[in-house]
Amino acid sequence: MSLYRDEGVVLRTQKLGEADRIVTILAKRTGKIRAVAKGVRRTTSRFGARLEPFTHVDLQLHTGRTLDMVTQAETIRPYGEALTADYPRYTAGSAMLETADRLTHGEKEPALRQFLLLVGGLRTLAERGHEARLVLDAYFLRSLAVAGYAPALDACAKCRAPAIRAFAIVAGGVVCGACKPAGSAVPAAETIGLMTALLRGDWATADASETRHRSECSGLVAAYLQWHLEHGIRSLRHVERELRERTTTVPASIGSDTAAHPP
Repeated sequence: MSLYRDEGVVLRTQKLGEADRIVTILAKRTGKIRAVAKGVRRTTSRFGARLEPFTHVDLQLHTGRTLDMVTQAETIRPYGEALTADYPRYTAGSAMLETADRLTHGEKEPALRQFLLLVGGLRTLAERGHEARLVLDAYFLRSLAVAGYAPALDACAKCRAPAIRAFAIVAGGVVCGACKPAGSAVPAAETIGLMTALLRGDWATADASETRHRSECSGLVAAYLQWHLEHGIRSLRHVERELRERTTTVPASIGSDTAAHPP
């Protein structure tokens, strides 16, 4: 077996046997890795706590026939410690991990930009400088852009006309009146502006946005993400429940666009 070293973020774990775990990691150079961590469920394990979700770790692994094996793990930064005490940030972080897992399809296919986005998103959440849902929506939009699914926000997704009338998930973003399909959402101009700011990293504009536009933006971004993934993000249910408790503003016309791909 060959030995290699990489750093990565633990996305999820699952039990294996009586004391082992299978750990899924998004690594900086290698991409997504599934590896066995021997004995980590024992209280005497040397590095069990270092292989929990949200942890940024430096790893040494052996290449196996089907699954690699973790032989060393050193914590770079335990983001989980900062997130678990704050429910909105914890649920947002969980949705980030799940999305990173979904967007990196193949194992050991380099995904440096997705890795950097994930680390940056978790760090921003932990630093508490911006509202958790804004950070999550920014992460969703940028991850989609890296994967080739960036929504059109400046001109019609179909004909490139500058006259924007609606947002159509099936069309790939904003559309003009002539190209507007049935069931399109008609968000406020400020909502589209917020999506643009989040995609570009314009935090001054994003932080100054109103609650109703944030809520509308979150609904559109979540629907757009899950449409392209063709799969619901389970963690989003908890994020959206927390959001509903703080606001009752919900984009009314999202449901018709997303009916073909329910969460």
